[in-house]
Amino acid sequence: MHSPYSGTWTALITPFKQDQSIDEKALRHLVELQVEAKVTGIVPVGTTGESPTTTAEEDFRIYKICVEQARKRIKVMCGTGSNCTREAVEHTKNAQKAGADCVLIVCPYYNKPTQEGLFLHYTEIAKNTKIPIFIYNIKGRTAVNMETETLKRLSENPKIIGVKEASGDLSQMKNVIKETPDEFTVLSGDDGLTLELIKLGGDGVISVASNVLPKQITDFVNNSLNTNFKKAEKQNEYFKEIFKNLFIETNPIPVKYYLT
Repeated sequence: MHSPYSGTWTALITPFKQDQSIDEKALRHLVELQVEAKVTGIVPVGTTGESPTTTAEEDFRIYKICVEQARKRIKVMCGTGSNCTREAVEHTKNAQKAGADCVLIVCPYYNKPTQEGLFLHYTEIAKNTKIPIFIYNIKGRTAVNMETETLKRLSENPKIIGVKEASGDLSQMKNVIKETPDEFTVLSGDDGLTLELIKLGGDGVISVASNVLPKQITDFVNNSLNTNFKKAEKQNEYFKEIFKNLFIETNPIPVKYYLT
């Protein structure tokens, strides 16, 4: 049995106007498209949402818009990570204030913390906030990999309920699923590995592709979760070129091009 957080989560882009301000009308429209596709939820202000370049004020506004527009019809998982623990706490409190269902917190980037440093970072955030936390493990962006043993320790914290696994290492993903509690949600951070992760016992995906094809990706993930693997394999084969094209340049350049 999969968790309430299983399924398709869309790593939502952030639309901007020519003057670089947030295009709030376009953002609400994008959220509505995701609601219509019946995704599990959206993830604003993640990597795909250009979190490294948005301000704290912009982040808070995006959180509020997404929560308001979703109106509890789908879940909202706000990106609140930072390589500064104090800032991550403040971002997470802002997501709480906006009414988010949970948050996604990336491993501290650039600092290259030790495994104990990673443990202390997430423990401190959990201690100072109330909202459920997903860890975001993506070595290719942060220069540090959260080892399975560290993740196992963190999964014992009741506020830390899942992980976006974007290590790209299926062996590691398999161990994460094996070593963490059954109720701990493991989501793929790579569209192309979604089916394999679910076959290993994972719970779904935080998808870039579902910005473009939300209904189709949702159907694919649902087939995978319902062990309709014959159909899911065909869908996965069909999506392969799309998954590849979405990363021919740095994300989110290609996905934004698709959506223009």
